[in-house]
Amino acid sequence: MAHLLGAEALHLEFPTRVIFEGVTLGIDEGSRIGVVGRNGDGKSTLMSILSGRLEPDSGRVTTRRGVTMGVLDQRDILPLDAIVSDVIVGGREEHEWAGDARIRDVISGLATDIPWESTIGALSGGQRRRVALAALLVGDWDILFLDEPTNHLDVEGVAWLAQHLKRRWSPNSGALVVVTHDRWFLDEVSTDTWEVHDGIVEPFEGGYAAYVLQRVERDRSASVTEAKRQNLMKKELAWLRRGAPARTAKPKFRIDAAETLIADEPPVRDKVALSQMATSRLGKQVVDVIEAGVSYGDRRILHDIEWRIAPGERTGILGVNGAGKSTLLKLVTGEVEPTEGRVTRGKTVKFAILDQQLADLAEFADERVNTVVGRYRTSYVSGGKEMTPGQLLERLGFTTPQLQTAVKDLSGGQKRRLQLLLILLDEPNVLILDEPTNDLDTDMLAAMEDLLDTWPGTLLVVSHDRYLLERVTDTQYAVLDGVMRHLPGGVDQYLAIRKEAVEGAGEATDRPTATQGASASVAAAAKKSGLSGAEKRNAEKELASLDRRIKKGAAERLALLDQFAAHDQGDYTGLGEIQKKVAELEARTEKLEAEWLLVSEKLEG
Repeated sequence: MAHLLGAEALHLEFPTRVIFEGVTLGIDEGSRIGVVGRNGDGKSTLMSILSGRLEPDSGRVTTRRGVTMGVLDQRDILPLDAIVSDVIVGGREEHEWAGDARIRDVISGLATDIPWESTIGALSGGQRRRVALAALLVGDWDILFLDEPTNHLDVEGVAWLAQHLKRRWSPNSGALVVVTHDRWFLDEVSTDTWEVHDGIVEPFEGGYAAYVLQRVERDRSASVTEAKRQNLMKKELAWLRRGAPARTAKPKFRIDAAETLIADEPPVRDKVALSQMATSRLGKQVVDVIEAGVSYGDRRILHDIEWRIAPGERTGILGVNGAGKSTLLKLVTGEVEPTEGRVTRGKTVKFAILDQQLADLAEFADERVNTVVGRYRTSYVSGGKEMTPGQLLERLGFTTPQLQTAVKDLSGGQKRRLQLLLILLDEPNVLILDEPTNDLDTDMLAAMEDLLDTWPGTLLVVSHDRYLLERVTDTQYAVLDGVMRHLPGGVDQYLAIRKEAVEGAGEATDRPTATQGASASVAAAAKKSGLSGAEKRNAEKELASLDRRIKKGAAERLALLDQFAAHDQGDYTGLGEIQKKVAELEARTEKLEAEWLLVSEKLEG
């Protein structure tokens, strides 16, 4: 493969520390590189040096003659008075750019809901980010440097971007270097991983899953101080291998080696034990939402919502922006009252919300971290082990000097971790996570997920981070057209439903606008099912039957867990029998869900 860019003996030093010491690396045609590392270790700085935006103190970066580079920074600096269409397509007439398949694809993927003639200043922060990304992607670049490109993208947007980057160049041409905390995205687009740490850049072969495996292998011989990181990565590896086989099916992920490393690793979560603890803390009733709806005047936001939230339930909520996810959560907590139907809550329910605002830390702004934490409980039980708040802070990546830091001086990621810790120390039994991954690097996300694995309560998660949703929740629902829909097929099913809806809307539009026209062209290229009418009807009946059986199994499981909680806790034989029934039921449900996916794929063609 032809060489595009090389960096030799890079050295960069800030007043307080050395960022890079003797870093040498290269980018070739066909490179697809994901960059990971702790916040502050130099990922964005590395991108700036390689793209020529920052000069190192010593060393050099060389490029092949004629190589073009496109860069997406974390901050989008666009003229506020610029027009969206001018920023994206450079003021060209529609008939000029509409014939370019790449431009149509980019507009349909990122800008269909953005007013084409609006000024940048009139857009939201998320819309500005998407315009900046679209303006970059319509260009023709040999190397693309993307710094957190998934910020402000929903699940659909992230999936679109991954597919676009995979199709953008032929396998042995072009190059991509991407910094992101989105681990699903990393695994989709990268064939190599660079870990930035301790002043060096360490290369790994493969995407995120393969990187985790190699890091566990590396850490086996690490010092005692690395033991905690090693154990955490082993748990991450176990989930990747057992819980998400499709993600680890790539040739570079050495399955035999992974199986050896995780042979003694227990399941990520003991679901029965957690359900038992959750029931003892919550009782049998958490929240029952019965035929509920919410309307504002003539606008109906939600309707016919039927959701009986169980003790220990771990549910992810999907939906486009404005679909009603936040309204649904407020309906659950009582912040919004239903305009139809009813909502009942258990007497012992105690809600806590980890949201995007960090508002609950404002009152502690001038206080030190250890002072704030000291006001809460002196101990916390995690995974059957009692831990002090200080040990919890260490587990979430805080160093001893940072305990003396004022809350207002913490980084965004540190504030997010402190917020989670204070919530857990307050001992709620229903925890709602609203986009909790902002400002967290991959290591801290893994640490947060590890902590949540042992949390014995009901967990409701709204997030655009697909990896997090699949990692910490057991069931997913979507808010679609104002109603809740169960997703036995998880995020993949949701994306398929949304794709079908978008394509249907595109085909139904008689006179599409410029941005709608791009979506319609994508729709026209979609694969259609090859089933005959009779075969399609039979498949639809089978799908409906499987859906009913899955829902019935979920109800039976809840009944068994209620029975477990009400049973004499000293009768170990009886408890064991109930536990066995739960395990058998879960195994049958997994088979039904696999069948559901097969039939669904058949229908989709």
